[in-house]
Amino acid sequence: MLALFVLPVALRLALLPRSPVPTPSGSDDFGYLLLSDTLSHGRLANPSHALHQFFETNFVIQEPTYSSMFSLGQGFLLAFGSLLFRNPWAGVLISIGAFGSLCYWMLRAWTSAGWALAGGVLTACTFGPLCYWTNCYWGGAVSASAGCLVFGALPRLHDRPNLRNGALLGIGLSAQLLTRPFESILLALSVILYCGFAFRPSRKWFRPLGAAVLLVLPAVLLILLQNKSVTGSWTETPYMLYRYQYGVPTTFTFQPNPIPHRPLTADQELDYRAEATVHGEGTDSARKYAGRLAFRLRFLRFFFFAPLYLAIPVFFLTARSFRSIWVLLTLAVFALGSNFFPYFYPHYIAAVTCLLVLVAITGLERLKTFKINERPIGPALVYVILTLCAAHFLFWYGMHAFAGQSLRARMGSYEAWDFINYGDPEHRVEINQELAHVPGKQLVFVRYGPYHGFHQWIHNAADIDGSRVVWARDLGPEENQKLVQYYNERTAWLLEPDAWIPRLIPYRTTVKSFESVP
Repeated sequence: MLALFVLPVALRLALLPRSPVPTPSGSDDFGYLLLSDTLSHGRLANPSHALHQFFETNFVIQEPTYSSMFSLGQGFLLAFGSLLFRNPWAGVLISIGAFGSLCYWMLRAWTSAGWALAGGVLTACTFGPLCYWTNCYWGGAVSASAGCLVFGALPRLHDRPNLRNGALLGIGLSAQLLTRPFESILLALSVILYCGFAFRPSRKWFRPLGAAVLLVLPAVLLILLQNKSVTGSWTETPYMLYRYQYGVPTTFTFQPNPIPHRPLTADQELDYRAEATVHGEGTDSARKYAGRLAFRLRFLRFFFFAPLYLAIPVFFLTARSFRSIWVLLTLAVFALGSNFFPYFYPHYIAAVTCLLVLVAITGLERLKTFKINERPIGPALVYVILTLCAAHFLFWYGMHAFAGQSLRARMGSYEAWDFINYGDPEHRVEINQELAHVPGKQLVFVRYGPYHGFHQWIHNAADIDGSRVVWARDLGPEENQKLVQYYNERTAWLLEPDAWIPRLIPYRTTVKSFESVP
């Protein structure tokens, strides 16, 4: 387990000379980092700023408090990385290492040590250094680790109904509840299915299952406290309040599109229209639901190296035992349940990642016994499949580690789901470095262009006034003067991120911009 913890972390750290610590760029990144910084200050919400109109940005609530809309789970890991290593990305690496380690631990309850080790190595390679779970701040590995705890505890609890296994089950359910609240319902359903069919009524289950329930209660309490701190209501989550105010994230497909209850900025309006379009007018139909579900089959490519496609049908065709059928039912619950939300990213169903690894490993294990005319060809097939998986990973890892920019550009279209940062395409690093070299505190007005997309630049720490750099929305000379006077000790700048080459210039010498932007 220690080796599988270290493996994905070491592989990613080895790429730092070519791919440095990821620079946050999207609304999700900044939303989670705000949550992390808030938690690092020992609180669940921040006071609303007196001039909050300058700090309007996606996924951040401005009133009644200044807070992120996201759940606590990923924020805790980022805060832990910040406090321990002075970098929130360290929390991401810790979660990736924990996932690789816990996936092996989970597989040990389902298969032999050798196959569990193979699954752990596949996990470290598939979801490690080249995966977006490692190279952004959104997360994925926290929920995946929660799934490992739950799906590793259930068979152990069946064989040894003790408090330890019950506690591990409860910790896994709590971690999922704090990270992906909706998907925690799907995870709980899978647990109920397992217990309902595998556990015969007996008093021996009361204590371990009672321990699991008790360990979920602190997570429920934390959620209630966050609700009260951020929204002022014990039952209204930050996510729900943000949707009520700004109309995003969109609703489930069986619900109508939400309606914003606050004036939207141009980029908030763009986000709202995009999500409303993906949702579609009205509510879902059976045909649309089925079509969306079929389309999402393509996301299997994220979870499997392509050679493993040969092993997946073997698992399906040989599923006879209760445990195998339960795995299929659990995967169906997550697929059908998550299909009610119009958007989909792989981290939404990260909790069942270890079950998908189990499907591949068990398929390989059963394929190994395959014979033709009494000739055992299964071992050779398994050897070829695993060799191709290793070759696939090593090829792309080597490409990212050693290839030049032109070769990477030509080969990039053939790479499926890998995501890793290179260079400074948006000039964020350059602009941050330029501000870092200017003495004193800074105030940066961000003026978006007429063709601004989804990439976000308005982002601030939990303590806006105490930050060295404050990022503010450009509201025009008269309105901007209010913020300039409020921060009269700061040097004011104007950032034009949508210019052909993003530029940072002193605010008082600005002129009309974007007339010459292609």
